[in-house]
Amino acid sequence: MNAIAEFVKQKRKEAGLTQEEFAMRSGLGLRFVRDLEQGKETVRMDKVNQALAMFGMEAIPGRRHD
Repeated sequence: MNAIAEFVKQKRKEAGLTQEEFAMRSGLGLRFVRDLEQGKETVRMDKVNQALAMFGMEAIPGRRHD
């Protein structure tokens, strides 16, 4: 699982949200949330950032966090 997938899943659980609740609150589809948390590599970056925005974060393409 990639770092973003782990981060979103952990933060969602810390917030006490199910995947369905997170999808509704973030304005994303449930299928996208599931794909994201499973580390699917073909998810859209704009939607990834929409999910990360729920936790005050943003992914920047080409930048790695070590």
